[in-house]
Amino acid sequence: MHVLARRLRTVMTRRLLTVVAIVLALALVAALAAAVVTVRRPFPDLSGTVQLSGLSADVDVLRDEHGIPQVYADTAEDLFAAQGYVHAQDRFFEMDFRRHVTAGRLAELFGEDALETDKVVRAMGWRRVAQAELRLLSPATRRYLDAYADGVNAYIDGRDPEALGLEYAVLGLTGTDVEPEPWTPVDSLAWLKAMAWDLRSNMTDEIDRVLATEKLTRDEVDELYPGFPFRRHDPIVTQGTVVDGRFVASAGRRANSDTDRVSDPEETPDAVAADGSETADAAREVLASMRDTASVVDRLPTLLGTGDAIGSNSWALSGDRTTTGAAILANDPHLAPSVPGVWHQMGLHCRETSDACPFDVAGFTFSGVPGVVIGHNDRIAWGLTTMYPDVTDLYVERVSGDDYLYDGDWLPLRKRTETFEVAGRDEPETITVRSTRHGPLLSDVDETLTEVGQRVGNGTEFAVALQWTALKPGRTMDALLGIDAAQDWRSFRKAVRRLAVPSQNMVYADVDGNIGYQAPGEVPIRKRGDGTWPSPGWDASYGWEGTIPYRELPSVLNPAEGYVVTANQQVIGRQYPYLIGTGQAPGYRSQRIIAMIRDAGKISVADTAAMQNDTANPIAATLVPYLLEIDLGASYARDGQDLLAEWDLRQDADSAAAAYFAAVWRNLLSATFHDQLPQDAWPSGGEQWFEVVRRILNDPESPWWDDVRTKQVTEERDDVLAIAMREARDELTSRISLDPGQWSWGRLHTLELENQSLGTSGIGVVEALFNRGPYELGGGTGIVNANGWDAAEGFEVFAVPSMRMVVDLDDLDASRWINLTGVSGHPFNQHYVDQTELWARGETLPWAFGEEAVDAATEDRLTLSPDLD
Repeated sequence: MHVLARRLRTVMTRRLLTVVAIVLALALVAALAAAVVTVRRPFPDLSGTVQLSGLSADVDVLRDEHGIPQVYADTAEDLFAAQGYVHAQDRFFEMDFRRHVTAGRLAELFGEDALETDKVVRAMGWRRVAQAELRLLSPATRRYLDAYADGVNAYIDGRDPEALGLEYAVLGLTGTDVEPEPWTPVDSLAWLKAMAWDLRSNMTDEIDRVLATEKLTRDEVDELYPGFPFRRHDPIVTQGTVVDGRFVASAGRRANSDTDRVSDPEETPDAVAADGSETADAAREVLASMRDTASVVDRLPTLLGTGDAIGSNSWALSGDRTTTGAAILANDPHLAPSVPGVWHQMGLHCRETSDACPFDVAGFTFSGVPGVVIGHNDRIAWGLTTMYPDVTDLYVERVSGDDYLYDGDWLPLRKRTETFEVAGRDEPETITVRSTRHGPLLSDVDETLTEVGQRVGNGTEFAVALQWTALKPGRTMDALLGIDAAQDWRSFRKAVRRLAVPSQNMVYADVDGNIGYQAPGEVPIRKRGDGTWPSPGWDASYGWEGTIPYRELPSVLNPAEGYVVTANQQVIGRQYPYLIGTGQAPGYRSQRIIAMIRDAGKISVADTAAMQNDTANPIAATLVPYLLEIDLGASYARDGQDLLAEWDLRQDADSAAAAYFAAVWRNLLSATFHDQLPQDAWPSGGEQWFEVVRRILNDPESPWWDDVRTKQVTEERDDVLAIAMREARDELTSRISLDPGQWSWGRLHTLELENQSLGTSGIGVVEALFNRGPYELGGGTGIVNANGWDAAEGFEVFAVPSMRMVVDLDDLDASRWINLTGVSGHPFNQHYVDQTELWARGETLPWAFGEEAVDAATEDRLTLSPDLD
């Protein structure tokens, strides 16, 4: 379940239950004209002329039938001012909500129950880091950030909160008086920290590994986190290594061992698993409490994705593999669903491109941030997928009073105070944030950890610190805007060099027929260990010694295969001298994409879009033959098994066999692993678990099959498969029908689009104003059409392809795109979810880019003119 939604459900329920009568009254009045005015009041004007202070000349905002804006200006500053204005028109409450999240100020909106979340964000200091980053950026980027903020402020200036978003009207009913503050460049930069947090890789895995050691040995835990299967699946970069301080794509060898790990488990000692001392035992208790009380990690905001949800597909095809003879690039990032969706489509066009105004770009933007994050300009296209670099480490620290132990010395803790305004309170609350050389003590902002912190002789105690690359100021904003203006592989790589966090696989294609890949970002080099287990903070041998130099990070231009495919698999083989991470996907999606490319003839834009909607289930091909061998006896139990015999192994929404297989998979994971793992570490069912189960299927007597709770019985593989199939039959009978003909995957696998703030209130009337759905979907976790579900929770969708795009580098106007929801953040606006049904059916929209195509598609024209006064 979406973590932030879960947290805010509690927050908003307490606030809103006190005004249920008022809210119900509002719902009743909604049928009347006054209510219509209330919900329509935030809708923006999309045509006519508006004067905007600070512009140097007219700016045109052209919108098509889906409200997607294309902005035309004479200067870059005017262009970004207009982008800020348009983002505020469509999504200001979303921007303001994100600003409160990233500043640790949710309690100002939602009261005391948001305070714990705020404390964690403040402890990490997202906004403080953003303030430091502003000073590092280029003068041009700072001008663009200022211009963007000016545009936002020009729109909100003089407007009542209720005219900016329906959410403000509902919040007003709770007694929360919200007066939106002026937008600042730091507000934009802080959102990049939220991106980096959601894409930070394996921090949760570190805690889950520790929890699993309550019942399992270290070796048994490692079996649940298998290495990348290089013999069967390709990494992104199939060859290359570092030579003389530079990555050389033609050097090195390709990894070829099915059991290869990207690090040696014998070289990963840590405080919890390797040290049997009293210190390690206490550390284990502290870390266990972090999970058992759903504390520090679970309370943190997750605005993009969660767990197995975070992923993406992206690939580039050379002209040798396409029907046009030119490159094609595809991308669909897999993130947590929400309404409005995380992306806002837009085009940004300098009327005449030059060094002073170099932008002619369109794609997917983040409201609140200038520029285009993913898309194409007039020369190049690019896509992003999560690289899963391990950029976080948890350190168990020994603390005594105001000091902490490091390398034999007691050093002073760094301290600062943070003050919180809380809705419903007269007085603010102040806390002290403590940090070590590794980072902030997250255990200080967790009340449970404070209470249970284990004291160990001589007045010392344990605390938990977080070291994370994103807490060091960087120049990611320079990188994003540099990519928007890049014209070729060289200028693209120059821009990507400045991308610090989050590290993302960068896939590239251009109009000259080139395709490429670049791994970017700040990836730490560890002195010892591989970051998969928490480390002893007092031992200097577990520190970081810098980051991988950019010129030594993997990259490739025009690979011999004629394609680049990234779907969160391992970046490169063991010949590479640095550890990028151990949490990459095992490659089931990536290998399916590669197989489709290799099996196809010449591939068109339409073919590529169809590939994005592929629902073939990779684990089904392995598991189904075993299931068909099980003797289930009675015909009732065999009904589902009979469906599998005729199944095409596709997880389509209308498939009865797909529904049955998903239920079998869920019950198989439960029967195999729930007895040996703590509940919060139960299998989610994604690609990691595809690989775990694949590895034990050939061993019918593996200890994993045995249910340790049945002391007198030792279960084997076929016993568990039979149990899973019978329970799946019962589950579908209960949930849907006794008749298998009534079963379908879509009836189980539904998507609810929730507004991230008031849409999670727990008050039905309020949620109905902001939320949409359900939608019946195909696909699933570990499938190319990655509508993810969590086997530990249920069949409901908790991760989606948040958008899809296919860029035709032969004819940019022949490109296609689609968004999960729509460009508008205003409920009841026609563009709130006007793309959702199309998205759910796997369809896309035309993507007009050239001036003539944009003009032909224009439905509304708004002119922003300089304020002559």
